[in-house]
This record gives sequence, structure tokens and C-alpha cells, in this order.
Amino acid sequence: MQRHIYPAIFFKDDDMVKVLFPDLELTTDGFFMEEAFLYAKEALKGYFIQTEKYDFDYNFPSSFEKVKGSCRKDDVVMLVDAILTKKDLK
Repeated sequence: MQRHIYPAIFFKDDDMVKVLFPDLELTTDGFFMEEAFLYAKEALKGYFIQTEKYDFDYNFPSSFEKVKGSCRKDDVVMLVDAILTKKDLK
């Protein structure tokens, strides 16, 4: 089992909650914060399934404080995790 934890920035954009993983240049969105968080977990997991499957390089996560310090006042920063099992990597 592998676990990857990355800081993600959540911000409102029109009627959506956008999510950005700045270390991975990975984005997703949702209509509500809870939905955006679930989609962020799925996107992160999918990203790492592909990196493992094709042996891609990826950036290590920045510190939470560094990402939080680079955000706007209304942005929300959360740590998002992805857990990969052997079944995911087949």
C-alpha cells in the first residue's frame, strides 16, 4: 500500500469550487466544498496510479505552510491523501 499526501488549494470560481495541487499542476472542481474534496482525492489517486503504471517522475509535496503562505485570503488549503493498494496498481 502506498499513501501520498499533498497540499491542495480550494477556491471559489463563479459557481464552482476549484482545486489546485500546485506541486503536481493537477486540478479538479466541484459544486460544493465536500464534492470538490472527494474529486480531489480521486484525481490525486488517479494521478499516482498513472505515475506508478508508467514509471513517471513527480514532484514531492511542498510544506503546508509554504502553500498556505502563497494563497489569497479567501483560499482554503487542505492536505489531501491518496491511498493506492496492490489492486489499484494492477
